[in-house]
Amino acid sequence: MQLLDTAAESYGSAPALRAKSSSGSWQDTTWTEYRAEVRRTAKGLLALGLEPGKGVSLIGFNCKRWLIGDLAAIHAGGVPVGIYTTNSPAQCQYIASHSDSNIAIVENHEQLAKFLEVRDQLPLLRAIVLMRGEHEDELVHSWAQMLEQGDALDDAKLEARIAAQTPEDICTLIYTSGTTGEPKGVMLSHDNLTWTSASAASVLELDPGARMFSYLPLSHIAEQVVTFFVPMQKGLCTSFAESFEKLGENLAEVRPHVFLGVPRVWEKIQAKMMAAGAQNTGLKKAIAQWARKVGARAIENRQRGEAPPLVYGLADKLVFSKVRHRLGLDNSIFNITSAAPIAKETLDFFGSLGILINEVYGMSECTGPASMSTPNKFQVGWVGWALPGAELKVAEDGELCMRGRNVFKGYYKNPEATADALDAEGWLHSGDIGERSGDFYRITDRKKDLLITAGGENIAPQMIEGKLKNLVWISQAVVVGDRMPYLSALLTIDEDKFDDLLKQTGSTSETLEELSQDPKLSEFVMRSIEAVNAELARVQTIKKIKILPRDLSIEGGEMTPTMKIKRKAINEKYKAEIAAFYA
Repeated sequence: MQLLDTAAESYGSAPALRAKSSSGSWQDTTWTEYRAEVRRTAKGLLALGLEPGKGVSLIGFNCKRWLIGDLAAIHAGGVPVGIYTTNSPAQCQYIASHSDSNIAIVENHEQLAKFLEVRDQLPLLRAIVLMRGEHEDELVHSWAQMLEQGDALDDAKLEARIAAQTPEDICTLIYTSGTTGEPKGVMLSHDNLTWTSASAASVLELDPGARMFSYLPLSHIAEQVVTFFVPMQKGLCTSFAESFEKLGENLAEVRPHVFLGVPRVWEKIQAKMMAAGAQNTGLKKAIAQWARKVGARAIENRQRGEAPPLVYGLADKLVFSKVRHRLGLDNSIFNITSAAPIAKETLDFFGSLGILINEVYGMSECTGPASMSTPNKFQVGWVGWALPGAELKVAEDGELCMRGRNVFKGYYKNPEATADALDAEGWLHSGDIGERSGDFYRITDRKKDLLITAGGENIAPQMIEGKLKNLVWISQAVVVGDRMPYLSALLTIDEDKFDDLLKQTGSTSETLEELSQDPKLSEFVMRSIEAVNAELARVQTIKKIKILPRDLSIEGGEMTPTMKIKRKAINEKYKAEIAAFYA
């Protein structure tokens, strides 16, 4: 709250938020207007019956009212709780009930329907607020109706709620994506959020007014740090994508100075760029190949603190600058990947095109970042160095652990899980296996994901999966083989490669599902995998594959909303296919 007050005082009439209007033009909200709208909305939530410490559930795509609703809940003494837009009514009910939500703020009638379906299972729910539209149900209030009720409330009631809060109070609940069971509510305090965002902001060389771009789920801590809190620390302007489908179009319009992409976003961009590059012939192809070699050497030099090759300027003019402009990244000085492991091959691909991707490692339980890398201090394939002011260590068993003011207060209503995550000395156990070299850290695998073969070898599947996904035909890969004599893989095919695969394999299949069952495709893909196997230790090689009829998805229950695979769910869903590998 003080952070927003300070930002409004310091940056006043400068733009804080930017969004597309119905007429198609971008409209700004200043820092002064931002603060005023948050406070007015907070009074509206109070008028609707929000009690101190109770939850305010929010569900919807990234927009101005999502941010205002979240910060208003905090001002009013409530606890904002983000819910992924892909969640089912039952999942919405679980989170809203578990968080003791008094109020739900929903984007539209589609999200409203989920709450109306489970309203009888939410006894603490007093009101639902629509960000857009109206509804005749007495429980439901339009945004304007909520504001109107708040306008009748005395400012003193809001000031009392603000004054009653302390830095150690719970400020927000971030629900984990549930890769291993029911989501857990990560309790983050005011101090967690303000201290962590200040530490992260301290290493970003950005001027006030620099453009941010918001499109990843706001229910995730990484997007909240980038969209909410770091901008308040430095007076940055956050622009909202209209939808995930319009990501490319909006990115080209906004041309941000910072771009955060989860690995799956970078992988999809890479796949499209590789497909486009494959169309080059003759001189154009030769120039692109030459430029990529120059770009790869430039990244290596930059990593060592050395100047780029003398011909880098020419390569940048002929190739790199055009690529960045086409992607909308020509102004971006900080391209980030976070939330899941990324293959080094993907980092190398972008690096060879003059686009440095910096890894940021962390988790909800440490308020987002535990380590950072920046354009001036990085090692490709390593997740950077400890967040300034926080501690990071590799324990004796290889587990990465964090300690500091970024570490959470615990899991809401779950002391057992809290005790498992936090030890007596205040170290947060990440569950990730890592190593250290100088100031830099690298993640080698998830502790719980390690496969132990029948021969007793510990295998990190994520590294192998990254290599498999870099095959141009492959969309997703899941390596299996725990307690088995060899490794196998479940694979999905990139649907954009359907026509190419028909030509390559000679298959007469008419659909992707039909093609996935064709032995010609399995034989063709397995030949491609042999090239991957040649780079691996014998115990890491893939011996058998199964091509699934459709891609892994959130809707299918195989992936989280942040595009991480759910191994437990996949192992259960495809247990027959996995068993067939070893029959």
